[in-house]
Order: sequence, then C-alpha cells, then structure tokens
Amino acid sequence: MSSIFTKIIRGELPCYKIDETDDCFAFLDINPNKKGHTLCILKKEVDYIFDLNSEDYQKLMNFSRKIALALKKSVNCKRIALSVVGLEVPHVHVHLIPLESMSDMNFRKSIKLGDNEFKSIVKKIKSNLK
Repeated sequence: MSSIFTKIIRGELPCYKIDETDDCFAFLDINPNKKGHTLCILKKEVDYIFDLNSEDYQKLMNFSRKIALALKKSVNCKRIALSVVGLEVPHVHVHLIPLESMSDMNFRKSIKLGDNEFKSIVKKIKSNLK
C-alpha cells in the first residue's frame, strides 16, 4: 500500500509543492510547527532513513539543504532546524522548521494557516531557490 507521501508525489492528494527533482520532492507541512515548515522526501518509498543506501541518503540531504537555504531567505527566523523522526508516516522524510526557540520543535503544537498563506510561502520559497 502506498504511503500518503507517495500519493502526494503521484498527484493523488493535493499539496503545497515547493520543488522536486527526479529523486526528491519538497512541500509544506499542512500542520506546521511554524510558518514555512517544509517536508523533504525521497520519491522512493523507504520507511527508515538509515535503511537508505549512501547515494539516496546524500540525495535527500543535498536536496534538503537546497530547500533549507531558500526557506531561510523566505521566512524571518534565527535558523532552520532539520529533524528526522519518521514515526507518523512510514516514508523517509526530513522536517525543515524555521526556529526562533527550541519550543518551535514541539510537534504537539501546530499553527493554522489559510490557503492564501500557504500559497504565498510557496511562492516566496520558490523565488529563493537556486
């Protein structure tokens, strides 16, 4: 059975897409910790990050770095945190979260954003991609 992320990649479920390559895909988290909270995933469906081979791991990390650099230019924050938890969706994914304080890493609290806010963030991040 396909993960929810595979369904997003295939276009079966909507998302606020930021970027994609042949191997990776980035989109905004719909239950963000902070404005700009982004998920980076491999298109290949693998459950656990340390089950990835070195090449796929590097692809995901390099892609995540590119997105994080654009995200940092797009939202007001001290830095972009990278977190790999992977318990809620059995598909390797990296959380990129704009930080002002450590409490911004609390996955039990999320903020609500409207459709126009999500679209505005995507547009801004895309404009900062190189």
